[in-house]
Amino acid sequence: MKLFKSTRMKTLALVLGVTAAASVVQAGTLGDRIEDGETIRIGFAAAPPWAYAGDDGSAKGFVNGITIDVLKRMGYTNIEPVLTDWSSLIPSLKARRVDIVTGGMYIIKKRCENMDFSDPIGAFGDTFVVPKGNPKNLETYQDLIDQNLTMVAPSGYNTLTDAKDAGVPGSDIREVPGTTEALAALRTGRTDAVPINVLEAKHAADLDESFDISDPEVFVGREKQVVGVGFRAEDSAFREAFNKALKDYMGSDEMMATVTPDEYIKAFLPTGQTTEAACKSN
Repeated sequence: MKLFKSTRMKTLALVLGVTAAASVVQAGTLGDRIEDGETIRIGFAAAPPWAYAGDDGSAKGFVNGITIDVLKRMGYTNIEPVLTDWSSLIPSLKARRVDIVTGGMYIIKKRCENMDFSDPIGAFGDTFVVPKGNPKNLETYQDLIDQNLTMVAPSGYNTLTDAKDAGVPGSDIREVPGTTEALAALRTGRTDAVPINVLEAKHAADLDESFDISDPEVFVGREKQVVGVGFRAEDSAFREAFNKALKDYMGSDEMMATVTPDEYIKAFLPTGQTTEAACKSN
């Protein structure tokens, strides 16, 4: 009996030791993962032209293009695309299901509390996607309030908070998983407007002739927002190396050749904005 108990205790100790070792590996940095020959997993949602999956499952969109180009400059080509829901991007990073978030996220305070961002890769504004011809003449959140109209936006988008801050009643704001669901609600007449970033709005209107966009120059939301690539806090050394490679890449001929097919133009390049300022001011 004593021998059986002793053997069982040794076995348990061995199992616990292996589990603990596995936990240490799981808790390692992205650098550790790379040293072990693992892939760099880039996480993104279907949000064209920012990021989306190609027909072959490859990572498309200009944020993915920028990230992959910069990683190649750093000497890394073992990259794995991971498509997920927009609202799952930061949780997936924190849970180590992905290593870098390339979804095209505005750098705002709430997100900075949950992950670290690279230096800005672009600066963009928001606008409304509306029915063709913009029949209700929607240009600002105040127009929704004045006409008792409704809006839909993807979960986690800054426009949900911006609308509430502007005074749009919560009962007139609907949150859905992604842009596909938001645009479907507009197409079927279940909402009056979809406030999203100007690039996604333009892309939606280009693909579907039943949509238009409101005038981005008239839209009142927030100032142009900067976008960055997301990292875990413990991968600060990797993020700093990424920023170093990014600095020479931004605005280069190589970059513009990569991003131009996905509607990124030089007007979207950052003009002195910083991640530190964006994290504090939003």
